[in-house]
Amino acid sequence: MTNTSPAFQILLPQSTDLPFIQAIYEQAVLTGTASFELTPPDLTEMTQRYHALVDHGFPYFVAKDSTGHVLGYAYASLYRARPAYRFTVEDSIYIAPEAQGLGIGRALLSRVIADATDKGFRQMIAVIGDSQHKASIALHQRLGFEHSGVFRDIGWKQNRWLDTVLMQRFLGEGARTPAES
Repeated sequence: MTNTSPAFQILLPQSTDLPFIQAIYEQAVLTGTASFELTPPDLTEMTQRYHALVDHGFPYFVAKDSTGHVLGYAYASLYRARPAYRFTVEDSIYIAPEAQGLGIGRALLSRVIADATDKGFRQMIAVIGDSQHKASIALHQRLGFEHSGVFRDIGWKQNRWLDTVLMQRFLGEGARTPAES
């Protein structure tokens, strides 16, 4: 257990956290543009997604307040399934609306970066839905991500076209040394 602030802690999730994780994501799907899903997955699907990551050793963390309420979550997943991408992960962060702007995203992403580095991953990709997500873009920049490109008008959600912003960050040795097969 790591105490990152008097207001919240970054922890490994427990199975009892999954309904709160699902609720945070449902809110993001229904009202936001960070996710390009149109229908929120139910708890069964979110539980399957969670296990698909943690059972394979990918970083996954929650932020909780002093009462144990889940304020947000973040994880890293395989960027793409083809074997050459095995050292590259993509990050995802979702914060409950009432907890945004409190430094939770930075704490969560920092922990995911550290854990992914410890696990031997070499690159982290941020695929940020909607170029208007200035806070997410700024957060990634503050944590060492560089702008890699933009897919313009690639998704249709909430009656408008959305961009996808791509950002990238080296982890550990990055590309300076050969990868260990």
